[in-house]
Amino acid sequence: MKPSFQSRDREKIIADALWPVASELRMIDVADLISMLRFERHADLSDLVATAAELFFLPGIVTLGIGGDYALDWSGEPKIVLDLEIRPAGVTIYVRLTLEHERAGVEISHITFDDPACDAATNTSFLVEALASVVYRPLPGAMVIGAHPGA
Repeated sequence: MKPSFQSRDREKIIADALWPVASELRMIDVADLISMLRFERHADLSDLVATAAELFFLPGIVTLGIGGDYALDWSGEPKIVLDLEIRPAGVTIYVRLTLEHERAGVEISHITFDDPACDAATNTSFLVEALASVVYRPLPGAMVIGAHPGA
């Protein structure tokens, strides 16, 4: 997805919603995650993602997408990238969740609104509402979208 103010705002929104899931997944031994990716044990990996996500989201909202990838070499820390699908009512978000030693991050690959508005800000507000309706905890206050300089 081409970076823009809207995409950065949306990635922040999704990161704020997904951080507890990422924290849960980082508690799994990295060697297990790598072996599941390497040997294409996607069903096992999908179960782990679903279990971690269902602690914070309604069942079936966050699922493993088409798999993932890993980076592991002799000189650095391992890095796991999981393709996730997030499907609250009215919107489908495809993200890549990156898990590293001391951090995690999200990158939106694609986002589709069932009934998109003409205004990107309206779609972003809808995304916030859709995610808020499927989580078990309140979303952080940082999910309020502010004005950007030069926008």
